[in-house]
Amino acid sequence: MSRRLVTHRSAVSGARVVPEETAIAITFGRTTYAVMMATPADIEDFVVGFSLTERIIEDIAEITELEVVALPQGIEARMTLSSNRDAQLLSRRRRLTGPAGCGLCGIESLEAAVAPPRPVAPSGRVSKETIFRALDGLREKQMLNAETHAVHAAGFWLGDEFLAVREDVGRHNALDKLAGALARAKTAANSGFLVVSSRLSIELVQKASSIGCPIIVAVSAPTAFALRAAEDCGMTVAAVARSDSLEVFTHADRIEV
Repeated sequence: MSRRLVTHRSAVSGARVVPEETAIAITFGRTTYAVMMATPADIEDFVVGFSLTERIIEDIAEITELEVVALPQGIEARMTLSSNRDAQLLSRRRRLTGPAGCGLCGIESLEAAVAPPRPVAPSGRVSKETIFRALDGLREKQMLNAETHAVHAAGFWLGDEFLAVREDVGRHNALDKLAGALARAKTAANSGFLVVSSRLSIELVQKASSIGCPIIVAVSAPTAFALRAAEDCGMTVAAVARSDSLEVFTHADRIEV
């Protein structure tokens, strides 16, 4: 993308790489459930993860068909669900439109917006050194952000490395893509921990709890709502995390110091 850099002393023409965002329609049985603005990559991961974190499905096996179709206006992800799940979805059908920067777009009631996260099961402990390695490693995996400086990332650390990292212009989209990648790889989210490049808001806690992840590490600060929710559901939150320091806000017993 061409641009002009203007400073106090000069103006210079040049080029800058900027991220794409595309309208992605998520449909079930050819009926649109949501239209989200997202980075047009890892679409299958995104719609599977969205279906799981929005609690539309409980297991990836409930998706019987998935087709991604490019259209002039954007992308349509067409899913068919098992008969039982499809009947349940019809009873709660709603239209949802989400800009890239949001997390709770299109929610139709206060009750839905503040739905409590699911309780997460007890898990093993993680050393602070492991978290610091993961934070350094996340930066190395953020290929798109290295070019654009404008996208978020969510990664899943398992053992001594990232099993998967996904990027998107929306922080909640990045986590949905990661959730889908884990489900498609048949990896249990309670076997490792999440690292996100953004602030930690309520929808990230809700989504992480939906896939059963007990620990989430955020580069930026958490919101008070997110911390109350994490405390209630048993999730460990470490935030304001750098390669040499972090702050543990909830259920600190999972972090070895």
